[in-house]
Amino acid sequence: MEQQIISLNGDWLLKRSDGEAFETNVNKDCSVTECSVRIPGSVLSGLLHNQLLEDPYYRTNEYFTREMLRNDFIFTRSFSIHKEEGKIYELMCEGIDTIADIYMNDKLIKSVNNMHVRYQISCNDALVNGENTIRIHIYSPINYIESHVPEQGKEIHFTACGAMEANQYIRKAHSMFGWDWGPQLPDMGIWRNIYIRCYEVASLEDVKVDQKHDAGMVQLTVDTEVKLESGERMRLEEAKKLLPDLEVEYVLITPDGNQISVHNNMCLVKQPQLWWPNRYGKQPLYELKATLTNKGAILNEKSYRIGLRTLTVSREKDSWGEEFAICVNGIKIFTKGANYIPEDCVYSWITPNRMEYLIDSSVEAGYNCLRVWGGGYYPSDTFYEMCDEKGLIVWQDFMFACNVYELTNGLKATIEEEIRDNIRRIRHHACLGLWCGNNEMESAWDHWGGFCDHSDALRQDYLTLFEELIPVIVNEEDDKTFYWPSSPSSGGGFDNPDSDDIGDRHYWDVWHGEKPFSDYENYYFRFCSEFGFQSFPCMKTIESFTLPEDRNIFSEVMESHQKNDAANSKILRYISDNFLYPRDFASLVYVSQVLQGIAIKAGVEHFRRNRGRCMGSIYWQINDNWPVASWASIDYFGRWKALHYMARHFYADILGSLKREETCFIPYVQNESFADTTSRVELYVKDMECNVIHQWSADIETKAFGVAFTEGIDVNPYVKGRENEVFIEAKFHHSDGTTSSQVEVLKPYKHMNLKYVSINCSTTRVNDTLQITLKSDALALFTEITVHGVNVILSDNFFHLTDTKEHIVTGVLPTDYVGIPEVTVTSLSDSYSF
Repeated sequence: MEQQIISLNGDWLLKRSDGEAFETNVNKDCSVTECSVRIPGSVLSGLLHNQLLEDPYYRTNEYFTREMLRNDFIFTRSFSIHKEEGKIYELMCEGIDTIADIYMNDKLIKSVNNMHVRYQISCNDALVNGENTIRIHIYSPINYIESHVPEQGKEIHFTACGAMEANQYIRKAHSMFGWDWGPQLPDMGIWRNIYIRCYEVASLEDVKVDQKHDAGMVQLTVDTEVKLESGERMRLEEAKKLLPDLEVEYVLITPDGNQISVHNNMCLVKQPQLWWPNRYGKQPLYELKATLTNKGAILNEKSYRIGLRTLTVSREKDSWGEEFAICVNGIKIFTKGANYIPEDCVYSWITPNRMEYLIDSSVEAGYNCLRVWGGGYYPSDTFYEMCDEKGLIVWQDFMFACNVYELTNGLKATIEEEIRDNIRRIRHHACLGLWCGNNEMESAWDHWGGFCDHSDALRQDYLTLFEELIPVIVNEEDDKTFYWPSSPSSGGGFDNPDSDDIGDRHYWDVWHGEKPFSDYENYYFRFCSEFGFQSFPCMKTIESFTLPEDRNIFSEVMESHQKNDAANSKILRYISDNFLYPRDFASLVYVSQVLQGIAIKAGVEHFRRNRGRCMGSIYWQINDNWPVASWASIDYFGRWKALHYMARHFYADILGSLKREETCFIPYVQNESFADTTSRVELYVKDMECNVIHQWSADIETKAFGVAFTEGIDVNPYVKGRENEVFIEAKFHHSDGTTSSQVEVLKPYKHMNLKYVSINCSTTRVNDTLQITLKSDALALFTEITVHGVNVILSDNFFHLTDTKEHIVTGVLPTDYVGIPEVTVTSLSDSYSF
């Protein structure tokens, strides 16, 4: 009687709905009208796999590809099934993108309209014993949004930067229509698993697990929902009134493999192993197995891995206003992380391996949180499972961003289905930190030009959706997880959503406002959930989408891979404030990454020096969805930029930093650990040859989860008259065995009399470890090591060589890489001509 699963993944046929040959930029005379496509997959994945389309990320191919997506497409396949009388057959679609009619044996069984919903579609009447055909007709999302006619009084004229107009009229990842970092490539297809399931009597659909922590013990209570043959979904207790022999048996398996009995839907864990975020403890996971039986026969079962923890957001009143602090197991943590966007424009290319690489890179950089941004998609179960395992809290936006929404009855119905479905899918994960209604829309309604002038009816639609409908659903489906109406917000109701004293804040005066990096220190946000600075990806990534003649930041191709208006000129403006003009294109790319890194470093260190008042730093953004100039710290190919290497330092558990006041430098330590810490700080004034002019030292005692500083030192007596010939170095030696280092200059880098540096570099290999030994003859700022021919994450990069001793950097080579790769070394003095 157990459920039967018939997978429909695999090879399908793809064709245009009009029967015409594919439009192609590979062969203008293409006569191909049909090709194979691997499902999960899409129009783009199928055409690219069959070499019927050139890489849409190469040069300006995006625009041809976008216009090709104005066509409608049909996906078909045949399959065989042994259909049995008395059983229920359902087509399970975990991801259809987006507007589609689904046919079984030429019978329409469902029309769908939401990429973010898993559909369960009855196909008993359409399915036959033996050979069957499934056909999915997917309609162009571009044509769909362009043909939408809004209700009178609800006309919309705002479009997010880089996006296609009217993208808000479809429940599809908004960023597929472009954003200020991504191309306009609204792909379509069957982007997640598709299969038929067969059951009889009933099916176990969902299990909700509630935790109650008290006196060092955890009480678990489970609530189960089943689906009957009639198609009705109901709680087990209600179903048993109709089917008295229906039972669910639960088993809780501890991380050690022991079993805990579950009686009457409850169990008590007496010595719980608590789940902690990265760097705060371990991530033990318990497995809850639920088995549905009828008259002793197994119908089906489900398994959930859960972490035992309390996790919420504290909003206690204090002398500054109201805190916004993520609180785990009673500890208010300082949240460290970045914003996550879809990892590709072709969603079936977002593989578990790519996800794991990005999550591992987050953990390695000291993150404890990723914010899933609301303009993309709800990631797969694998994403949340990995965050559970590796200790990354997920700030989960619902998929609404920077748009005005016309809340029609049809949209309202599909949104309700979307919200319930995704809450039920995600809510049991230990990593889930909070639900957030949308990205930036309350702030936009409050004061964005071109946004807040829409009709009162649309303004009311906002309130209805995010402050009435969604919070009610969250409370019904997951009342244990904190809900926040928007980001940024002070709690809703358009009550000063950009307050510095309450709630979370997005800060963009550095970058969009072109303020200096020091401007961060003018603000004391309670939690900064977005702030960022752009850079270009590395040369190897640029070479992937350009020809040599394209490698000028104002060429058509480079501007096509820069989706933020005036961004390239902003980068040049910030270079002019800080650095000498780069001598060539490669040097410009390098300096842009250094700029990005020091911009975010300045913000994070200020936020952390004010821990207690500020309780979070989530920069924009960790990743890209194509090769592009952007705010990402890791580019599309997974190559770490300078920012991600610097994040390893400014997101360290124990951070030593310097606050500068004119010529006075004040050492700070922020201790994000459970133990009190002693830090020995040594501050040096050195010349360009790294000779010590003056040395000073002190000890700093820092309480657990605290901040401390010591009296600053005024270096003016040692530097006056030679400010452009010396630098300040601080070395922090912490009692946990870690170190922090800081280097400051007294004038802008462009005005420093840097020496032309000679860096001796030698490489060796021990097993799979590449060892790089560097020795400089003078101060080498922002030393970059480039390993050619292979992608390697190094133990450090974009660092300062502040003495003439040997420094060793390592990296792990792929096991199948033979030999020792070529390595080149660049520092700031190499970026301009002497």
